[in-house]
Amino acid sequence: MSQGIQRRKQVMGREPVIHIVEDDASLRQALEDLFQSVGHSTRTFGSTAAFIESVDRDAPGCLVLDIRLPGVSGLDFQVRMEGLGIRLPVILMTGHGDIPMSVRGMKAGAVDFLTKPFRDQDMLDAVTEALERDDRRRAAAADTAEVWRRFSTLSPREQQVMRLVSAGRLNKQVAGDLAISEVTVKIHRGAAMRKMGARSLADLVRMADVISASPQTNTTV
Repeated sequence: MSQGIQRRKQVMGREPVIHIVEDDASLRQALEDLFQSVGHSTRTFGSTAAFIESVDRDAPGCLVLDIRLPGVSGLDFQVRMEGLGIRLPVILMTGHGDIPMSVRGMKAGAVDFLTKPFRDQDMLDAVTEALERDDRRRAAAADTAEVWRRFSTLSPREQQVMRLVSAGRLNKQVAGDLAISEVTVKIHRGAAMRKMGARSLADLVRMADVISASPQTNTTV
């Protein structure tokens, strides 16, 4: 088993799964054999409908998706995934690829676009990048969730002071904004930094930026 796979298991606590959606049974089996030969866990599906029915939306991994599928095309499904709560990185493959399809898929966030027949190593390289991308997204989401957790431990006044201080307001200005004393501002500021685990004002500003940019409802992995 590669060090990358071992690291992902250690970091995420769950083994990543490569989901293969391909209506050609022989290629589906060949891809499953390829991925399992290097230590990956896989699940295979003949359609996007079958994939939707059984996918674990919280599990780490990636999706290897054929473009030419019965019913909804792979490209259309890729666009729909976010609305379905599926955030897995996507590798697109097709035997009928052209430049417009490739551009559309990449603009929609695909990790790679492979035209059949592709080299095994090209697919393995694409999967490695997809799993690393999933790692990074999940790590960022976990960091954001932790910032929100800490922010929720602040009192309403501490939250106000944190937001104002992080926006560049001086203690004296914050005191005027909130109609409280400057000493009280300093007390709330110190409490906010302690509860947030901020070692400096720069840390506090970074955390405030995370809160402003990431609504709490969007911090799931």
